[in-house]
Amino acid sequence: MENPAPPEVLRQTIDQFWETVPGVWNLIRSHLRLIASEQFDISVGQFHIRRHIRKGLTSVRDIAEARQVSRPAVSQEVDVLVERGLITRRQEHGDRRFVHLALTSTGEELLNQLFQENRQWMMQKMVELPEADLEKITRGLALLESAFQATAESQEPSSTTLSGA
Repeated sequence: MENPAPPEVLRQTIDQFWETVPGVWNLIRSHLRLIASEQFDISVGQFHIRRHIRKGLTSVRDIAEARQVSRPAVSQEVDVLVERGLITRRQEHGDRRFVHLALTSTGEELLNQLFQENRQWMMQKMVELPEADLEKITRGLALLESAFQATAESQEPSSTTLSGA
C-alpha cells in the first residue's frame, strides 16, 4: 500500500469534493425533477420509489428507510403509483401486514425512458471531455466509492445523516 496523502492534500481534496459534488448532484436532481414532472407527470419521490423497487426493495418500510422519509409519505406515493398502474402491491399470504411492491411493465418502461432521457442530457454535458479525462473521472469515482465503502464497513452508522443523498 502506498503512503497516505499528506494532511494538506487530503484537505484540498475534501474541499474540492464539497465545491464540486453537491453542485453537480443538484443540477442532475433538478434536471431529473424537470423530466419527471414535465415529460412523465410523476414526482421525484415517485421516481425514487420505482427505482428502489427495481433495485429490490419491495416494501414500504424498506423504501422509507432507504429514502429516510416516513412510511406514511411513501405509502401516499405508492397509492398514486398503484392508481396510475405503474406498480402493484400484493399482501403476503403468511403475513398480511407485509405488502410486496412490484413494477408493472408500464412502470418499468416509464422508468427506462426517464433514465434514458437523463443519461442523454448528462452525455450532452460531458461529450466535449476527452476520453482520457472521462477515464480519470471513472477511476476517481470508483476510488471514492471504495474509500467510503471501506469506511462504512469498519464503523457503526452515524446518527446524523444528510438529506437528499
